[in-house]
Amino acid sequence: SKAQRISMDSLGAIFSHLPDAGQVRSDLFSAASALRNMDITAILTAERTQDYGDISRFGVEEFVADNVVILRNVLAEEKRRRTIEVLKYRGTGHQKGEFPFTVLRGQGIIIIPLSAIELEQRSSNVRITSGSAELDRICGGGFFRDSILLVSGATGTGKTLMVTEFMAGGVANDERCLLFAFEESRDQLFRNATGWGVDYEQMERDGKLKVVCRYPETTGLEDHMVKIKEDMDSFKPNRVAIDSLSALERVSTLRSFREFIISLTSHIKQSEVAGLFTSTTPSLVGGTSITEAHISTITDSIILLRYVEMYGEVRRGLTVLKMRGSMHDKDIREFTIDHQGMHIGRPFRNVTGILTGNPVYLNQVEIDRMGELFQDSGS
Repeated sequence: SKAQRISMDSLGAIFSHLPDAGQVRSDLFSAASALRNMDITAILTAERTQDYGDISRFGVEEFVADNVVILRNVLAEEKRRRTIEVLKYRGTGHQKGEFPFTVLRGQGIIIIPLSAIELEQRSSNVRITSGSAELDRICGGGFFRDSILLVSGATGTGKTLMVTEFMAGGVANDERCLLFAFEESRDQLFRNATGWGVDYEQMERDGKLKVVCRYPETTGLEDHMVKIKEDMDSFKPNRVAIDSLSALERVSTLRSFREFIISLTSHIKQSEVAGLFTSTTPSLVGGTSITEAHISTITDSIILLRYVEMYGEVRRGLTVLKMRGSMHDKDIREFTIDHQGMHIGRPFRNVTGILTGNPVYLNQVEIDRMGELFQDSGS
């Protein structure tokens, strides 16, 4: 047939009748030598009895082949995770370690090469609005156009509202906005936005907004990643929002979730668009970490939303914890929510320990004394 490629699937079926491993090795060497003499590229498949252990069933297949690729489908924390590893590749260098992949209808195998991603994207000095004039002022003039922002807070603190204002601010500036919602249905999102004075339906009719609602449990994170990239490539947005990462985190292992975030942030940055993620903290008041998965180091800016208990009343506080490449306001400001959206007010004064969830009220005498101590150390 003058073939240039051959697939033998599988070696286990071919040599299962041979009890002697030496005979198997001899026959494999003979077959490999014959294929090389015919200048044929051959793919030989072999079964494994376990994901981590012996490379092949007969223990000799990997020594005959020039290249060895291992496919795994490991069960961890009651969740399956497909990975691919290039164990051996004669004559050239290759990326080491396991890489996640998925299999999709009509597309076949899609590999996500996380460690092959390089930090080569350009950085922009252009500022864009957050949708709130006061928040823009706190952030030193707005967000950077190609930055990744993380909004972290307990349930009900206003994370989805910040996403809504972020989308509305982009549409007001004639930008294309893409929203991925993993916790609320489409009707619920549109109803909430209307309650805050934002018309999602009109934005969609104008072609400036696209809302994609998916439940995290419908598929794996790798499939979600592929679909997000497809939506971004087709819609070509200027802004992307994910609400929320916590919903995706609960359907994956910690390692899979971190790989998903790395791939997602890299694609957003390479596309030179602004990204906003929301994350729900487990504690209602305060907290020891911004996110349980410790993904805060991957983002460029972090906005914390916290409940503050004062004199038997629950209030809301906002602070910009981190903003790479820009000065920002360090105060913890009180904010309120009504039918017109979020309103950021004055900083909390005479109160310490808000972020830890243990507010302590200081009288003016104590504040003056602490001020004098700092002045003395400065002099």
